[in-house]
Amino acid sequence: MGLTSETTVYVMAVVAAVCVALLVWLWPRLARQSVGQVLGRLAAVGVTQVTIIAAFACWLNSSYQFFGSWGELFGSVDTAPVGVTQAGGTNDGGGMTGVSVKGALIQPAGDEQLSRVSGLPTGPAAVNGRVESVKVIGRRTGVVDPAFVYLPPQYFQKAYHRQRFPVIVALSGYPGSIFNLAQYLRVSQTAGQLQKSGQMQPTIMVMIRPTIAPPRDTECVNVPGGPQTETFLAKDLPDALKASYRVGHDASAWGVMGYSSGGSCALQLTMRNPHVYTTAGALSPDYKVKDDPTTGNLFGSGLGRVNRINGHDLMWRLKHLPVPQVSVLVADSKHGEKGYPQTLAFIKAVKAPMRVASILPENGSHNFPTWVREMPATLKWMNQQLTFPQDVVPRHVHKPGRTSVNASGPEPSETPTRRR
Repeated sequence: MGLTSETTVYVMAVVAAVCVALLVWLWPRLARQSVGQVLGRLAAVGVTQVTIIAAFACWLNSSYQFFGSWGELFGSVDTAPVGVTQAGGTNDGGGMTGVSVKGALIQPAGDEQLSRVSGLPTGPAAVNGRVESVKVIGRRTGVVDPAFVYLPPQYFQKAYHRQRFPVIVALSGYPGSIFNLAQYLRVSQTAGQLQKSGQMQPTIMVMIRPTIAPPRDTECVNVPGGPQTETFLAKDLPDALKASYRVGHDASAWGVMGYSSGGSCALQLTMRNPHVYTTAGALSPDYKVKDDPTTGNLFGSGLGRVNRINGHDLMWRLKHLPVPQVSVLVADSKHGEKGYPQTLAFIKAVKAPMRVASILPENGSHNFPTWVREMPATLKWMNQQLTFPQDVVPRHVHKPGRTSVNASGPEPSETPTRRR
């Protein structure tokens, strides 16, 4: 039984119910005051409470996908195959479904609960787009991380068969999963609706978790002697996407967003790597990375520890380092979220050439209903900052036989019009 399967939830619920029934039935027999009877009562109560808590935890994990497997729960994660270097060829636009190139940095993956997500596009991909379940293999870090990739309808249309597309990477919080991004934050559904209504240019959405070494929360930091999360998200992930999909190669076509600690990561990645991401959307973020019981020691020891801590303090960076030429959006609620004062301070601290926008609703909590309300405005704003890629796929590498041609239209020019 899988950790997230409904069977596991039902079995645990039945076990809990049986334990409660046994406790009620056995209690009269354990009513005497002997040492054995007292210990028996304690054991019965303890076992019953543990099974009830376990059943509730299984249900909660199945609903929110904090841990996708038993291995993740106990700290065992997949690792990249030895010798992986780069994708074994240029993707022709058909996406990854049914394709498994040995050595490719993006490979088709299992369901990863994608079938449980409501509102995903169905029917012809050239009409409605498509969401794919893949695994991203980090060439530098050796990390293997699951992801969902939303490809807009234009990706499969003949008129765009050589066109590259802008990218927005969406990061989950901690402990979170790509299922949360797809089902509860509604990333691909919201982007699809906005693009269909003309409020957002065709954009590829990549949903991925920043927790590359579960259950540890690495906060998008390169931990000395440990997980290299920043390298994976700022180098491995873009390289893998560029090798496997028709995405823009210039940083002006790349943005990253997230909620909670994923929003913190989005700001960190953009401000620390402006040559990779030029736009960030952060919903309920923090502005400084700190050690806590879920992170362990993120910054190591020795003389470099203070510099590493300061480097991940965004307020310190704004005060002491050159300001990057990037655009960021931050969202926090005035009433219901504790980070509101820090968000105001961050907005005030931003200076040119960096630009900042904000969503500051009067009320809202640190939860998905609040972030879902903020998603359309965030995506529209981010999309306005991104440049539709100028580069196109060279004619000699295009393989029209593997591209959907359900829609027709004019051939795109060699240098598409830059978005205003």
